[in-house]
Amino acid sequence: MGRKGNFVEKTPSGPGRKAKKQKPPTLPDHLKEVKEPKETLGRRSQKRAAKRSAVKAGTATRKKPVKKNKVASNETLDSEDMSDEEGEKKNLFDDGDSDSMGEESDDEPLADNFKGSSGDSSDDDDEEELPIEKKSKQLKMKKVKEDEEAEAELQMNIHQAEKYTLPSGEEIEKEVLLPPDLTVLKSRIKEVIGVLSDFTSKREQGRDRVEYLDQLRRDLCTYYSYNDFLMGAFMETFPLGELIDFLEANETPRPMTIRTNTLKTRRRDLAQALINRGVNLDPIGKWSKVGLVIYNSQVPVGATPEYLAGHYILQGASSFLPVMALAPQEGDKVLDMSAAPGGKTSHIAALMKNTGMLFANDANPDRAKAVVGNLHRLGVTNAVVMTYDGKILPKMSRGYNRVLLDAPCSGSGVISKDPSAKTSKDTKDIARCSHLQKELILAAIDCADEGGYIVYSTCSVLVQENEWVVDYALNKRHVKVVETGLDFGREGFPRFQKLVFHPSVKLCRRFYPHTHNMDGFFVAKLKKISNNMPSAAKEVEEEVPAEEKNSDDSDDETSVKSKRMKRKKGAKSNGSLNKNKIPKIAKNGTDAKDDKVNGVAKKGSAILKKKIGKQQKKVLNKKMKGPKKLRK
Repeated sequence: MGRKGNFVEKTPSGPGRKAKKQKPPTLPDHLKEVKEPKETLGRRSQKRAAKRSAVKAGTATRKKPVKKNKVASNETLDSEDMSDEEGEKKNLFDDGDSDSMGEESDDEPLADNFKGSSGDSSDDDDEEELPIEKKSKQLKMKKVKEDEEAEAELQMNIHQAEKYTLPSGEEIEKEVLLPPDLTVLKSRIKEVIGVLSDFTSKREQGRDRVEYLDQLRRDLCTYYSYNDFLMGAFMETFPLGELIDFLEANETPRPMTIRTNTLKTRRRDLAQALINRGVNLDPIGKWSKVGLVIYNSQVPVGATPEYLAGHYILQGASSFLPVMALAPQEGDKVLDMSAAPGGKTSHIAALMKNTGMLFANDANPDRAKAVVGNLHRLGVTNAVVMTYDGKILPKMSRGYNRVLLDAPCSGSGVISKDPSAKTSKDTKDIARCSHLQKELILAAIDCADEGGYIVYSTCSVLVQENEWVVDYALNKRHVKVVETGLDFGREGFPRFQKLVFHPSVKLCRRFYPHTHNMDGFFVAKLKKISNNMPSAAKEVEEEVPAEEKNSDDSDDETSVKSKRMKRKKGAKSNGSLNKNKIPKIAKNGTDAKDDKVNGVAKKGSAILKKKIGKQQKKVLNKKMKGPKKLRK
């Protein structure tokens, strides 16, 4: 059976849910209006059209084109036939309507097609403006420039007129009780440095320079967390403008650097292997062929298979410098007096290509274990590790071709690695380090053979541990400072405060974190001239005048020993005779080897006569009456 039919008509309720929307009505093509595409005229075309319409209306007259002198061939024009006046008129008044490339002139009839060419739209913005628009723009630019100059002059006058006033004693006491406001400290540091840069014009009346420097030192100590001694030492070492850069550089860590072990691989192969492991790196610079800088890494740099295989070692960029200055050769006998943890020692072995003999010494047995481990991992086979005090090494062995002394120091150049040095170092620590460094550098010189080289380096920027120690070595041993061979770095200080060092100290090299992006470092290279002690020669020269004084009582047959004993006794008893004058002349005028023959001065009298004035000659001649042999 089918369904029951329902024949009741239902009113439609509207479009259903799925009913389609009615489309907009469309017209047949023959009823559509055909619109021609409008193309805008270019600026030049508009000018031409306006000019033609004005000529047709009679409001303007047509200008006659300037006649050009024709050459035998009408294809080219000679610029020499045109006078300067005609050329200037053409440049000033010619609108560029006529063109040598075949454009239509104003005299020729134009078609009704005003459509701009394809090239007009791109050149419209670059066309020259009207004269009135040019003048308007020039006036605006002139006004803006005058306003800027007036504002700058006003600011300059305000800046010169303002003078910074130091805080009073009560304000300083309040600041000590309250926690430091870094914003106030930073602005005050900037103001005080500005006053000290031009102290005569910007200083406050009644205030001297010492007060400003004391205030600056207190603010710097509070802002950067240094103790008073170390900040004062840095203020003496660096200019004030450079001091802030140095302190800021100590707050940021140095980039991680590694050194390629050339005994096992090349830098190119190592870099490619590390890049494949996700390490972002670059060469350290043109000055090194084995260093790499690591920016970031997806794997721990100290645990890669390449590291465990001894293809590289983690080493600071500044540690490359002393070994590069030492420049060891194949087959040399080299001593590293302070070798731990072994970075410099392995670098020396790589430059020597595992030839010769390398002695690595460190006074601390625990640190010497790190040297042994690194040398084994890096494949060094020509090294001997020792654990002796560096001061007794000359008694054990000598005759080294090259000696490297990376002396223990205060660490004022590596504050970014060890911030505890900011507050832990004082005057006693610096004096203790300087005394130890002087002992070690003399031991290093004694270990070297004649003609050998000694490299002295520290990770400090203080003069007491660097130039002062080198100058001490120059006075105590027969050595001279030579070029380090490093192309960059600043020169050493031949003068510091009231101290005057040997001029050759200028050949040393200083490295700073804010200029070279590496730890603060000092490198000096010395060459040993002879094993003689300069101090012994000085004593002989001082004793020569005393011998001349007691020459009347001496006999020709006395021995050299008896003469020396008499000289010592005479110097004690008759010390009032020209003690201050004669030794100086003998020091400067004679040499110990040339002046002494069998313990007697040979040229003393001649030099004394040249150096001393006429009045002293008579006195000396009377007192120097002795045997003829002595006078000769």
